[in-house]
Parts: sequence; structure tokens; C-alpha cells
Amino acid sequence: MEEYRLKGLSCPNCAAGMEQQIQKLEYGESARIQYNLGKLKLDERVNLDQVEKILASDHASLIKEEDEPGHSHEHNHGHSKMKIYLGISTGVFILALLLDGMGSIPAVPFYLAAIILSGYQTFIKGLRNLTKLTFNIETLMTIALIGAVSIGEWKEGTLVAILFGLNEYLEGLGMEKARKSMESLLKIAPKEALLLQDGIEKTVSIHELKVDDLVLVKSGAKIPSDGEVEAGYSSVNESAITGEAMPVEKRTGEAVFGGSINNEGILRVRITKAYEDSSLSKILHLVEEAQETKTPTELFINRFSRYYTPIIMLISALVMLVPPLFFNGAWGESFYQGLAVLIVGCPCALILSSPIANISGITRNARNGILVKGSVYLEQLGKIDTLAFDKTGTLTKGTPYVERYEMFDRERFLPISAAVEKHSSHPLAKAIMDKVNDFSFTEKEASHVETVSGQGVIAEIDGEKYWVGNEKSVDHVTMTSTIQSTIEAMKQDGLTLVIVADVTSILGVFGISDEVREESTSVIRNLHALGIKNTVMLTGDHEQTAEKVASRVGVRSYYAGLLPEEKVERVKKLTREGKVAMIGDGINDAPALASADLGIAMGKGTDSAIETADIVLMQDHLGKLPEAITIAKRVNRTIRLNIALALGLKLIALLLTIPGLLTLWIAILSDMGATILVTLISLTILWDKKKDPKPSVQSQTEPQHS
Repeated sequence: MEEYRLKGLSCPNCAAGMEQQIQKLEYGESARIQYNLGKLKLDERVNLDQVEKILASDHASLIKEEDEPGHSHEHNHGHSKMKIYLGISTGVFILALLLDGMGSIPAVPFYLAAIILSGYQTFIKGLRNLTKLTFNIETLMTIALIGAVSIGEWKEGTLVAILFGLNEYLEGLGMEKARKSMESLLKIAPKEALLLQDGIEKTVSIHELKVDDLVLVKSGAKIPSDGEVEAGYSSVNESAITGEAMPVEKRTGEAVFGGSINNEGILRVRITKAYEDSSLSKILHLVEEAQETKTPTELFINRFSRYYTPIIMLISALVMLVPPLFFNGAWGESFYQGLAVLIVGCPCALILSSPIANISGITRNARNGILVKGSVYLEQLGKIDTLAFDKTGTLTKGTPYVERYEMFDRERFLPISAAVEKHSSHPLAKAIMDKVNDFSFTEKEASHVETVSGQGVIAEIDGEKYWVGNEKSVDHVTMTSTIQSTIEAMKQDGLTLVIVADVTSILGVFGISDEVREESTSVIRNLHALGIKNTVMLTGDHEQTAEKVASRVGVRSYYAGLLPEEKVERVKKLTREGKVAMIGDGINDAPALASADLGIAMGKGTDSAIETADIVLMQDHLGKLPEAITIAKRVNRTIRLNIALALGLKLIALLLTIPGLLTLWIAILSDMGATILVTLISLTILWDKKKDPKPSVQSQTEPQHS
């Protein structure tokens, strides 16, 4: 498939019509016009001359990708030409009105000149549509113009032509603004890389980069693709991927994302993914694709518009014919009212009520490092009432740390613990070493280290035997009541125990837990404030641990001791009771994410997260989730308001036909007003007020064990 940029697309309806015509060409079945992006995807075997002819019929044309830099210039040129024509025709119209007032010089040629300048494109399209019996916006306007001129309504006919031209111009401008915002997001992709080969620097296109290539990233330059720092130390701005403004320190061995900016030092980066497979490339591709998915609301509007225009034409015919035929009405007056009904019927505002709002919402979230894979998921995100959280790695950091410890033998506890655990890669051993290294102690070496499955480790130190592990590993020791009660208290607090003992006694106990993320409590509070009725934590951990985390973060209920398949069952049960989004780290939560109405992954760019979920939080925390839901709710509210405005203004205008008050200029103003309002309201979603979400003021219910 070849991809082309399009310029001059005037409306979604026209784009759909041209797409159908292109699909009728030889090899054209798979052709797609992406109106939101201004792109055409086409089988390379399709005859381009025929495609150009079809596009030219609507004053659109295609530009090959290599001509891309001129695209915006040509697009602006088209806009400014339209602006000049509208300006001149308005001047000629005012002159005609003055001449009309004086009565000595005929004003009709000036009215005609103003109509031709501002409405000739619409007129040509409309006549062509009439010959094909295609009824759309241009057809309605052309009939209205011919009708107005034929009954001598030059003044109003000219005003209709000018206002419709202005409407088309503003409509194009609104869509262009939304597209530009999206394009600026897509421009974050780096273009070139500084490749190091045999000590020589060579500038190459990022598409030439291969896995294992070594690149040099200077201060202020973009990292070309995902990789690992081989040498150097610097802070890196990852906001293009994660939406996080704070720079992240990077040193040797650490992973970096393509598209992030090196702030100060020089980094040598070993490429781990070709650009096409990098996190940034996938994100940009998904954001582009996201705009072309249709929501149920949009599909309804498109279906509605298909029947709506012919119905309006029928109503128009009835308004023209019924009063004079059955109620002795004047033919001229009824014909005029019928023309006004035709103009009111223009479905521009209705068709635009959804796409600009959705693009704005997707773009706004993408700027925050929240990847919504389609308008349909954005709509769902705004409707959810239940959020199910995986515990480990989502509400908690997923890395164990020593929360409490008790020393019963101060002299030996720390040296023995360090000697046994320092060579182990087990997460609990790492947590113990992090704690032990806070103290100064005499270092010892362990020998004859033996791992006992399901219990812990036995080792020899200075000729004596020691045990480090869970309660089972110290069965041989008789515990005092003090030690027993300490261990019981730690267990009650949901801590995982690591006990250190010799042949006869307990030297000390570490109480280890999974650290709750700092932001989890405020995120849950903000979600409740946003109207999320039910927050549920799902975990495979035991009861006490689950209860402790649930009460600390403030979720409304929790389920402990769940196997992966039981998590799926629990999510399915929740979906029967409400609209459920499941949030996990995207690796081991894939089945549960897929079972929910909406899967949200905290990926920090992991491939499986990007591929599994409907929405990906590119940060490694939940902090941006409330804002994503706020934006989604706002998009849904905006679309509802837009539809109400579009239909409401038309209904008011149509009701004016009953007392015979509907004029052509009121008709065009009602349509134009609706289109402008719908476009402006949708674009406000892009404005970022940079305001922290207010903390919830509602009372928190205690988490309940279910």
C-alpha cells in the first residue's frame, strides 16, 4: 500500500464519497481516505491519473510523501486564496447593497459577481452531484442558490453564498487546527542518527539503523531508537514517551527510549530495536491509527446523515407544495420557505460534532504519555464506573523492601544476614541487603551455601551453621514467647518474614513488604471524586497483605489469594455489574486486561503492554490516570453538547417555518452558527489549563473484604 498526503479535503462526507469512487477503480477496493489525518492509502497498482481526476472533482489533490515539507505551505495557500475571494465578494456585496439603495444603477450584476466569487466551487460540485443524483451539502446549497436567484431574491441569495463560503473556510480551519496539533505530536520522531563505525562518526537516517549499532548522542540531541547506554552519564527528557516533565538520570547499562532528548552529557547508546520496532514508532503509529476508528456515536451520526439529507429534501418539497395546494398559500412565499428549509438541512455541524473532539482528546492524552488506541476506547474510558487494579507493580512498586526488623542478637544478626544474602539475586535478598547496608558491621564470608526449596538457605560461617528463611526453615529452634509474639505481630501486619537463626536460637527477623506507591492513595481518592463508584484490588497475595495495602490506598473492596484464571473470572463478574476497566502492568495481566470492557496497562514502554491493552500509561505509575478519565469524560460531554447544538439550532430554524418567519439568511446563520460552535467547543479540549486535580472532599469508605 502506498500512502499519500491529501490537501483540499473539504468535509468528511465529500471524503467518503471520493473514497467510494476510488474503490470502484481497478485494484482500488482497499483504498482508504483518512479524513482526520488528510491521508490516502492506496494499492500501488491503481491508476494515479484516475485518482487525481476523482480528487480534483472536490478540489482536493494528492502530494507524495517526499513533497511533504510543501504540504502545509500549499494548504495555507488554499486557505488564503479562499480568504481573498471571500473578502472581495463581501466588498462587492456591500457595493451592491449601496447601489440597490440608490436605485439609479442596476445592482444585479454586482450580486451575481459576489455569488460567483464566493460560491462557484459549491455551485460546480452541486451541479455535478445533481447530474449523479447525489444529495449532499453542495447539492442542497446549489438548489437553494438557483431557487433564490430564480425568484429574484438576489440580496439573500448572495448572502447565502458568502456565509456558506465562510462556513466552509472556518470548518476547514477547525479541522486543520486539530490535525496540526496531532502533526506536531508526530514530529517528535528523530530524523537522523550519528552512527559510530570503527571510531568514525557517520550521519545516517534513523531507518538505516540496525540492532547492535552504536550511536553517539550529543547534548541536546534526540536518542534515535530504543537502546542501552554503553558509555556516558546524563539526564534524559523522556516526556515524548512518558509525558513526564522531570528528566531521568541515565548511566551505563540503563535503557533509553528513542525520541527522548539527551540534556547535557554525551551518551554512547547500543541500539536494541530498529526504529520501526521502537516504543516511539509504535506509539506514533497507534496514535495515527487511533483517529480512524469510529465510535458507536460517530457510526450513528454517519448513518443518520445518510437518511437525514433526503428527508430534509422531502420536508422542503412539502413546505413548497402543501400551503399553496391545500391552504391557498402564495406559491412564491412557500417556494422561498422551502429553500430556507433546504439550507437548514445541511448536516455539516452534525457530522463534525464528533471527529474534532475525539482527535483533540486523543492528542491531549498522547501529550501526557497516555496512549489511547482509538476513539472507541476514549468514549469507553469516559463511561467506566468500576476500576479493577492488579496490586503488585500497579498500586505497589512491585519491589520488596524491609518495612520492619527485630534484632535478638545484635552482634551476629547483620553480619550473618549479609554473608548469606550478598551473593543471591532473589528479590527478598536484595531487599535485605538494601537495609543491612544502612549499618556498619564486620563483614563475613559464607561457605557450603545450600538452598532448601520452599524454605530458604542454610550456610556455614566461621565453622558454624546458620539458617536464613521462612518459619519452616527454623523448625529446629524453640522460640521464646517474646520472639513468638513479635513474629505473630509481623504476620498480622501482612509482612513476609525472613528469619535468621543458628542451631539453637533466633538472631533476628526481617518483616518485608511490597512498597505502596506514593501516589496510589491520592489517585484512588481523585478517581472516587471523578465519579468512579467502585475501585477493586485483585491480588494473588495472602489475606493480611491484601488487607493492609487496600486500607492504605483506599480502594473500596479487594480480593486476595487469586490465581490468574480466578482474576479473569472476577473481572468477568464485575463486567456484569458495570462498565469495568482493568489496570495491570501489561505482562502477566494480559488475560484479565482482555476480559474487562477496557484494558489499561502501565507499560513504561514494554512491548506486551502496548500490544495487549486498549490504553497504555507510558509512565511507571498511576498519577496520570485521573486526568485521562477527566479528558475522556469531557470529550463525551462535548460530543453530546455538539449534537444537541447542531440539532437544536436546526429545529428552532425549522419551527420558524410554521409562522412563515424563516428567511434564507436565518437558515444559513443557524447552520453556520452550529458548525462554528461545534468546532470551537471541540478545540477547547486541546487547551491545557495546567491545573492539579482537586483532592476529593467526599468521605472515604473503608475497604471491605469481599
